[in-house]
Amino acid sequence: MRKYETLFILNPSLDEEGYKANVEKFKGLIEKEGGTVDNVDFWGKRKLAYEIKKIGEGYYTLINFTASEDLPKELDRVFRITDTVMRHIIVAQEQ
Repeated sequence: MRKYETLFILNPSLDEEGYKANVEKFKGLIEKEGGTVDNVDFWGKRKLAYEIKKIGEGYYTLINFTASEDLPKELDRVFRITDTVMRHIIVAQEQ
């Protein structure tokens, strides 16, 4: 088991309920695949450094989790097919 962190930006057109539902979806995926969520940090709506598809802001969320080495690949796949995710990154933390 390794420690990871993921930061993702969701589309700002989501309402509060849709935003929280997406975050719960990703947390649920981590837990379903045998990982544990250590911390969820909601950064809220922030301005982007550059526009993505003519959108200038987004909802930022940071999740720290512990999981096997296969989970980040599955999480990356789900991020890519989720329409509301504008950008994401998954990083393994140093031990």
